[in-house]
Amino acid sequence: MKFMKLGSKADSFQTDGDNIRYVATELATDIVIYVGDATFYLHKFPLLSKSARLQKLVAMSNDENRDEIHIQDIPGGPAAFEICAKFCYGMTVTLNAYNVVAARCAADYLEMYETVEKGNLVYKIEVFLSSSIFQSWKDSIIVLQSTRSLLPWSEELKVVSHCLDSIASKSSIDTSKVEWSYTYNRKRLGSENGDDPPWNGVRKPQMVPKDWWVEDICELHIELYKRVITTIKTKGRVSSDVIGEALNAFSIRRLPGFRKGVIQTSDCIKYRSYVETIVWLLPHEKGSVSCSFLLKMFRAAMSLGCGETERVELMRRIGQQLEEATVADLLIRAPAGEKTRFDVDLVQNLVEEFATHGQSIQTNRGNEFHDIRSPKLVSDAPKVMVAKLVDSYLAEIARDPNLSSSKFANLAETVSSFPRPSHDGLYRAIDMYLKEHPGISKSERKRICKLMDCRKLSAEACMHAVQNERLPLRVVVQVLFFEQIRATTASAGNSTPDLPGSIRALLPGGSHGSSRSTTTNTEEDWDSVPTTEEIKALKEELAILRLRDRGSDRNGNDSGKNDADKAAASKMKGLVMSKIFSKLWSSKERNGEISSSDTSDSPTSPNVEETKSTPSRSRRHSVS
Repeated sequence: MKFMKLGSKADSFQTDGDNIRYVATELATDIVIYVGDATFYLHKFPLLSKSARLQKLVAMSNDENRDEIHIQDIPGGPAAFEICAKFCYGMTVTLNAYNVVAARCAADYLEMYETVEKGNLVYKIEVFLSSSIFQSWKDSIIVLQSTRSLLPWSEELKVVSHCLDSIASKSSIDTSKVEWSYTYNRKRLGSENGDDPPWNGVRKPQMVPKDWWVEDICELHIELYKRVITTIKTKGRVSSDVIGEALNAFSIRRLPGFRKGVIQTSDCIKYRSYVETIVWLLPHEKGSVSCSFLLKMFRAAMSLGCGETERVELMRRIGQQLEEATVADLLIRAPAGEKTRFDVDLVQNLVEEFATHGQSIQTNRGNEFHDIRSPKLVSDAPKVMVAKLVDSYLAEIARDPNLSSSKFANLAETVSSFPRPSHDGLYRAIDMYLKEHPGISKSERKRICKLMDCRKLSAEACMHAVQNERLPLRVVVQVLFFEQIRATTASAGNSTPDLPGSIRALLPGGSHGSSRSTTTNTEEDWDSVPTTEEIKALKEELAILRLRDRGSDRNGNDSGKNDADKAAASKMKGLVMSKIFSKLWSSKERNGEISSSDTSDSPTSPNVEETKSTPSRSRRHSVS
C-alpha cells in the first residue's frame, strides 16, 4: 500500500476521554472548535495560516465576542479535521488509501489552497493521489470504496472518476504487462502456480489469466461495482466473456446460496438490487455467460421477487443458448401452491423461446458434432441437443405422481419438429411416465405414445419395447414391423412383407406413414397391452427369424446367391413376419378381442385389402 508522510514535528495531540482533544504545549489554547461530537482545544495562528475558511469563521466569532467555532458538516468528521489540524501545526501525518479521500475532502472544505499558502494540503494530496494512489491497482479500489461515505464531495472533486478510470485502464491492459499483486483464488493451471518444472534450468514466467482482476472488485458497493463494470465496457478493450466471468464471480461472492441455485436471505431488498444490477450489466454477446449461470440468476430473480423486466430478459437470454443447459439446471422447484415438484411450465416457455429465436450455426458444447460437415446438420445441432435435453428432463419429471399427462405431452410436442437421430430418450421418458401413472385414460395413453417414432428406436430399445407390458398393442406391433423392415432392407434389398389388413391397420399410415399419423382404428387399440404369453411366443418367432437371417447370410457368402435367391429369401422373411403378427393377432382373436371382419383376413395371405376394424377388446393393464 502506498503512503505519504507530511510534517516533521512530533505528534503532540492528546485525548481526554472520548470526545476531548488538545495540543500538549506550554502555550494556552485560544480557540475551541466543535466538530461533530468531538471538541478540539487549539491555537488560532497555525490554523489561520493555512485555512481560509477558518479565517472567516474566526472573524465571525470575534464579532460576536466568542472564541468558539462550530463545524458540523465537514466531510470525514473529527478524524479528517484532526489530520488537517496536525498539518497546520507541522506535525507528522501519514496519508494512505484509507484516509486520503477524507483528508482531501476536509482540506477542500477548510479551503487549504495554494492561494492561502504555497505547498498547502490540497496540493500535496493531489500530488499523492496522481503519482501514487491512482498508479496502484489495489489502492485505487480501496480509495474508490471510501468515496461512497464522502459523497457528494468525492464526486465533485473528481476522485470517483479518477478511480474509475484507473481501475478500468488497468483491467484492460495487456496481461503481459501486469506487474502488480492481485487476488485470484480460483483453480489455476500448473503454469500459473509456478509448479511447472524449469526448462533448461530457467523457469517460465508466470502466466497472468485474462480475468485476473475480477475478484478484487467484488467487495465494492453495488453502485460502485456497477460504475466500474460500465466504465470497463465503455473502453471496449475487455472481451465480453471476461465481463461475464466478473459478473459470475460477483454473484458467487455476494449472493448467499447462488452457487447452489437457492437464495436464502431475509434482506430481499438488498439482494434484489444485486440481481437487477447484474442483469442490467450482462453483455449483449451470446455466450458471454453460461446458460447455467443465467438459470441460477433466473432462480434468484424469482425467489427475490424481481420485476417482470429482469425475468423476461433472462428468459430471452436463456432461450438463445438453451442447448448448453443440463437437466440439473432445468430442475427448478415449482412455485408455492403448485401440485408438481418442478416448474414444468417454465421449461416449456424456455423451449418455446429457443424455438422462436433463430439459433446460430456454431455451438460451443462439447465435440458431439465436431465431425459434421453438412451446413444444414451443423445449423440443426443446437436443436438436436435441446431435443435430447428435453427427453432427459421428461424422464426426470416423469417420476412425479402429480405430473399431468397434458404437461408431459405438451413439453414433448414442443420439440417434436426438432431433428433427432434417435427416439430412445423419448421412449425412456414415456416408459417411466407409464410406469408411474398406470391409471391414465386410454386417450392420454394414446397421446403420449404417439409422441414416439418407432422407426427411430435403436435395436436395444426395440428389444425392450417388445417385452414392455406397459406399452399398448399398437406400439408393440409398430416396433416389430419397423424392426423387420430394417432387417429385410439390410439383407435382401427393398422388399417389404405383405401383412393382413387387420395387422396393417395397427401400423401408422398403412405401414408407411409417421408413427404419429392418424389411423382408422378406435382408441381402444391403444388401451390393450400384450400379455406375457404373447410376448414369449413373439420372442420365439423372432429368434427363428434371426437364425434364418444368419443362415441365409452364410449361404450367400459361401455359394454366391443370385438375385432370384435373394428375392426368395426376402419373400420367406415376409411370410415369417406375417406369421409373427398372425400369432399375436390370433391370440387376441381367441380372447374375443377383435371383430369378425378382422379375422376374415388370412394372416398369411400375401395380398389382402386393408380393412377398417372396430375392435371390441377387454382392456388389460399390466401393473409394473
